[in-house]
Amino acid sequence: MLVIEDGNRSVGTGNSIMTNYKRGNFKSGTSSIHMSKMDVIIPYSPDVPCDNGQRMWWAFLASSMVTFFGGLFIILLWRTLKYLWTVCCHCNVKKKDVQRVVNPTVIGVDGVVIKSGDGKEGLVAASEVGWMTSVKDWAGVMISAQTLTGRVLVVLVFALSIGALVIYFIDSSDEIESCQNFTKDLTLQIDMAFNVFFLLYFGLRFIAANDKLWFWLEVNSVVDFFTVPPVFVSVYLNRSWLGLRFLRALRLIQFSEILQFLNILKTSNSIKLVNLCSIFISTWLTAAGFIHLVENSGDPWENFQNSQSLSYWECVYLLMVTMSTVGYGDVCAKTTLGRLFMVFFILGGLAMFASYVPEIIELIGNRKKYGGSYSAVNGRKHIVVCGHITLESVSNFLKDFLHKDRDDVNVEIVFLHNISPNLELEALFKRHFTQVEFYQGSVLNPHDLARVKIESADACLILANKYCADPDAEDASNIMRVISIKNYHPKIRIITQMLQYHNKAHLLNIPSWNWKEGDDAICLAELKLGFIAQSCLAQGLSTMLANLFSMRSYIKIEEDTWQKYYLEGVANEMYTEYLSSAFVGMSFPEICELVYVKLKLLLIAIEYKSDIRESSTLINPGNHVKMQEGTLGFFIASDAKEVKRALYYCKACHDDITDAKRIKKCGCKRTKSNYNGYIKSMEEEPQSALSPKKKQRNGGMKNSPNTSPKVIRHDPLLIPGHDQMEAMDVNVKKYDTTGMFHWCPSKDIERVILTRSEAAMTVLSGHVVVCIFGCVKSALVGLRNLVMPLRASNFHYHELKPIVFVGSLEYLKREWETLHNFPKISILPGTPLSRADLRAVNINLCDMCVILSANQNNIDDASLQDKECILASLNIKSMLFDDSIGVLQANSQGFTPPGMDRSSPENSPVHGLVRQPSITTGGNIPIITELAKPGKTLPLVSFSQDKSNGNNIPMITELVNDSNVQFLDQDDDDDPDTELYLTQPFACGTAFAVSVLDSLMSATYFNDNILTLIRTLVTGGATPELEGLLAEENALRGGYSTPQTLSNRDRCRVAQLALNDGPFAELGDGGCYGDLFCKALKTYNMLCFGIYRLRDAHIGAHSQCTKRYVITNPPYDFELVPSDLIFCLMQFDHNAGQSRSSLSHSSHSSHTSSKKSSSVHSIPATATTTATARPGRSKGRDQRDKQNATRTSRKAQEKTWFTDEPENAFPRNIQIKPMNTHVANQVNQYKPAGNPIPTIREVEDEC
Repeated sequence: MLVIEDGNRSVGTGNSIMTNYKRGNFKSGTSSIHMSKMDVIIPYSPDVPCDNGQRMWWAFLASSMVTFFGGLFIILLWRTLKYLWTVCCHCNVKKKDVQRVVNPTVIGVDGVVIKSGDGKEGLVAASEVGWMTSVKDWAGVMISAQTLTGRVLVVLVFALSIGALVIYFIDSSDEIESCQNFTKDLTLQIDMAFNVFFLLYFGLRFIAANDKLWFWLEVNSVVDFFTVPPVFVSVYLNRSWLGLRFLRALRLIQFSEILQFLNILKTSNSIKLVNLCSIFISTWLTAAGFIHLVENSGDPWENFQNSQSLSYWECVYLLMVTMSTVGYGDVCAKTTLGRLFMVFFILGGLAMFASYVPEIIELIGNRKKYGGSYSAVNGRKHIVVCGHITLESVSNFLKDFLHKDRDDVNVEIVFLHNISPNLELEALFKRHFTQVEFYQGSVLNPHDLARVKIESADACLILANKYCADPDAEDASNIMRVISIKNYHPKIRIITQMLQYHNKAHLLNIPSWNWKEGDDAICLAELKLGFIAQSCLAQGLSTMLANLFSMRSYIKIEEDTWQKYYLEGVANEMYTEYLSSAFVGMSFPEICELVYVKLKLLLIAIEYKSDIRESSTLINPGNHVKMQEGTLGFFIASDAKEVKRALYYCKACHDDITDAKRIKKCGCKRTKSNYNGYIKSMEEEPQSALSPKKKQRNGGMKNSPNTSPKVIRHDPLLIPGHDQMEAMDVNVKKYDTTGMFHWCPSKDIERVILTRSEAAMTVLSGHVVVCIFGCVKSALVGLRNLVMPLRASNFHYHELKPIVFVGSLEYLKREWETLHNFPKISILPGTPLSRADLRAVNINLCDMCVILSANQNNIDDASLQDKECILASLNIKSMLFDDSIGVLQANSQGFTPPGMDRSSPENSPVHGLVRQPSITTGGNIPIITELAKPGKTLPLVSFSQDKSNGNNIPMITELVNDSNVQFLDQDDDDDPDTELYLTQPFACGTAFAVSVLDSLMSATYFNDNILTLIRTLVTGGATPELEGLLAEENALRGGYSTPQTLSNRDRCRVAQLALNDGPFAELGDGGCYGDLFCKALKTYNMLCFGIYRLRDAHIGAHSQCTKRYVITNPPYDFELVPSDLIFCLMQFDHNAGQSRSSLSHSSHSSHTSSKKSSSVHSIPATATTTATARPGRSKGRDQRDKQNATRTSRKAQEKTWFTDEPENAFPRNIQIKPMNTHVANQVNQYKPAGNPIPTIREVEDEC
């Protein structure tokens, strides 16, 4: 390599020879020529001779200038000539237009023009497009981004422009001007190919341009003028000039357009960010290229002697420190052109730097932190959770969804919300980062739905804001979310929360909404009021059911306190599992007993599908249902692993095992073949048409069949009893069209309004008082959901508890449209805070007092949200009552409450096991007691309770805020931070909060049958068909009684069994709960599932406290006490509503008591010996036949007793009719031949 000194500058060359020119004289060596310093330095190559060593930069620049100005001149000249031609020929154009008007033409149907001026026909094309127009259109299509070809061409031009810029970066490390051989220089060849393509693309753009002058002055055109022609000059002169090739950097301005063509940029912020960055970078690189050119070349008027050697990247650095006004001074411009350029550039560059950079930083800072896309993991499901995403709702959901009792949850949770999480919620997500992801967006945006892969999600869960001020607006928002998701992917399974029951009807309008495929709407108002209604029938049931579908960990307490037994029951949950083939052919009670005793599980229901009826869930169906393989059972157990025993149980392998934990999947041939049969049937048999898909939500499908139990001989659900068929009156509408609820013709609200004096004279007892806070502007609570379970058709008419609403008449008028078809309802206008109104409705004699609030309090302090309910509750508890008058004493003196007239047929003594409104125990809870044999009278059990204190009034209060439960009981020691289920009011069943229903979301996802079971238990029998009818008319329609509708009455109901008397009295005093369970199941088909125990019963000594708490599914050896009340599922009594006159005319001795006595449920003492007294069975059957004959002979007299007309629910006239009657009648249960079911009797005492 030769090094030639030129002043302070040394230049090295590879295979070229540097030549110094000096004053025209030169001294040549072997391979170099030394010229004067006054002349320029040019590179020289022996293979490519350069002309006399002269620099040819002006030739390259001239080619660009001539092209630009030459083309501009031609365009301007063409426009000028065209203008002159138009001006000169203007008159001729006018004459031609006038001639066309004088000689009109006629256009034919073929598009030809027919001249009519001279009578001759000429065929001329109606419209003719010139070839120039066609070419122009073709060129426009080629470069248009609206077509695929145009988009490909635009992207290709941009990519080649970036490639040419990269070649410039490579060549910038060489001299500004050098001699190069085109055939040997690879970069020059590539650059030449690029520029040929640019030239062709320039031609297309020029042809397609409408305004050629404006096109010629465009930035992209200017870039082509100063970059394309110099390349051709380089080939011609065999030399290269770096020149203005840096202008290719201006193509970066179109970078955002290219990304939009590729559908990469979709949001305005991203487009704006890319625009700012591309403009800033392109300006920066272009300015750096100009500085690099002039500083390495020097000033022309100085013979290029003042040049300095700067690399391109040093110029980039110089421009950055200049724009930022830092100016370190280590690199600076020395040429006059460079300094002059910096003077102007610093003005624009500083302005651009000061405006663009902060905006870019702001856009980057405001960019969504959670704006990515979800990447699905193979072999792992994911669900999308959206709606009301807050710390409270998410923490409650995750606590239940990811509970350890659910076994291994192989599901990833993707939260989607349009607001970024706060710090607390973000910390919660980070704690569960292995299974939880959050993305910011909206389900109303299809792009966001695509980001979370909603099409591959296993389900989408929508949470509602339970504390919103406008429930209807919140429901409308969730319905819109459902519409958006279903519109994007109709097959996605959706589980959504709804606040108002009447808004569920809107979901039915969505075409792709299908509850048969697993779509579910969890209506919080429906379930909340249904739980409260069940507490009116069996106090404490709301707490038990809420704990069953919520995942709670077992908290062990060593001390012998009520919390110990309560928490043992709280650890139980509800699960489903398929029953083993070992249970095939057994009846439900037999399986239930075996499962409880052997497997330590509690079976409460099965999924049922007969040959006649569609798939349904049967709760404690009785002994007429025989099991087949694949029957799905509903179990109460402490965790999912325990429930597997029902699937793995094998009689051959596990019959002699006493420890339930040792029951595992066995390897015997029988079980293995059956188990494989499950898998085969699951693969071959189609899913049930009505049942939701039975998926194992923890991952994979269940290895079990989709078969159902069959009924031996007949389906009892469709065939009512013989007596019931005889009593059926086709001319009277007593039930709604579905037969699930009692019905009466609609009544005006004025007919049920009671004044305070009328209510006081009515002497109500055994009723339900509903204290409701609301006004004209309050959102509707949906009181129909509270009334419907209390008017279920599996109660006989005389068993219905009267309901008295105390509240604002204006508010109740708005609710009345949904209540006017239910019997035994009255309204007392007033306020629940008025003690006079409460005394008027005899609140001390009610079976239950319900306190609700419809007011949505928009108060910042959460503790004040429940102020009305808390004040009403404390007000009632502090009331004192005079015990000198009561309903039972009034009856003894001849007073009968309106609507409870004992002389009327619908309120006369009845057969079987029934509930009277005034049935009480020491805790004012309905009980079941013993009755003697027919013809024999047993003394009634009389219970007394101090009614002078409001604390003894059964009450349940609805709360919005969980922490406010601390204000309900002044004598408890609950900490304000204690969870709701651990507080005493909730454990006792006197408080209920809607937050406990949050667990239903995850419970429904993992098991789509749980929600069906819960609805069956708490709503009184609401079905999707009924919801469809309510959506049409918003009211129940009455229907005539048919065998099909009457069969719907044959369903279980919840009752409470007392142990202080009756056939179970011997077990109540220190007996085992398991013995009671088996005896009740064998003898009466009653399924026990919990205990309602006095709070201080464990102390042993007599206590004045009457508070009780709930114990769910006690173990077999759990010790009972006489004061216990047993939760049980009781069979429907078909004959309880029939003729009750068989013993009504028999006289009995008068029975009076100074204490209050009550009508009580009764079970015959003789029934306990039925199972063992087989030889005497024929005698009992003869007695039964004799009574049936007596009943049939009096049918004509009793026909009017079956109408149960509700118009006399509350007659205003008070009747004085003393009566004292003991009634006993047999109950005929559905049973197969050879397996008689023991009878259930009743005694009623009226004084």
